[in-house]
Amino acid sequence: MGSAQFNVQPKKGNKMSSYRLFRFLLVLTIMVLMQGRAAFAQDTITIAAFGDSLSAGYMLPAEESFPAQLEKALKGNGHNVQVVNAAVSGDTTSGGLSRLDWSINDDVDMVILELGANDALRGVDPQITRDNLAKMVERFKERGITVLLAGMMAPRNWGDEYAASFDSIYPDLANQYSIALYPFFLEGVATDPKLNMADGLHPTGEGVGVIVGNILPSIEKTLASMKSGS
Repeated sequence: MGSAQFNVQPKKGNKMSSYRLFRFLLVLTIMVLMQGRAAFAQDTITIAAFGDSLSAGYMLPAEESFPAQLEKALKGNGHNVQVVNAAVSGDTTSGGLSRLDWSINDDVDMVILELGANDALRGVDPQITRDNLAKMVERFKERGITVLLAGMMAPRNWGDEYAASFDSIYPDLANQYSIALYPFFLEGVATDPKLNMADGLHPTGEGVGVIVGNILPSIEKTLASMKSGS
């Protein structure tokens, strides 16, 4: 008898099944990667520094500005954050109120509201400053954005009555709206020539570092409250 020969060919159906399985696994992998990226993005807290030249980094390299130094410090402490520079040099509370809606995107989770210094320098009626800040806080709260209010103090050349009326704005609003307060944004920096530029008003990069170090515990406390939902 001659030896039997068998010619085994893979069935066409098997090839199709393997191809479909490959496609399924590929799509599944892509979906898992996309979900992972989405989860990572959702975990990132976006903080906006909404203020004037003190936050914007007047005359400073970008990396020495308040938002940049704050983001570096928070990340160094293990926080997954992005700090956005939404500050405009020379801004008053009236200016901030007028640009609020288009300056702060819907992806912002928290705002550091640092405005009022230019109002005080110009001797603006403290009631106007109070009303503007109140409206901004209300708008942020309506949008579900957490607010940390950074306080300011009036220059004493306007007199004791003006100073008392202005200085009380920030603690009053913090109590009224139950928001976090950092009493004085320039704490430890104001009037120190070593930490300010020649104009005596704007902090140097080193001065900004002092501000960041001082305000950091308040920001971390606010972040913790956001995560706990309290």
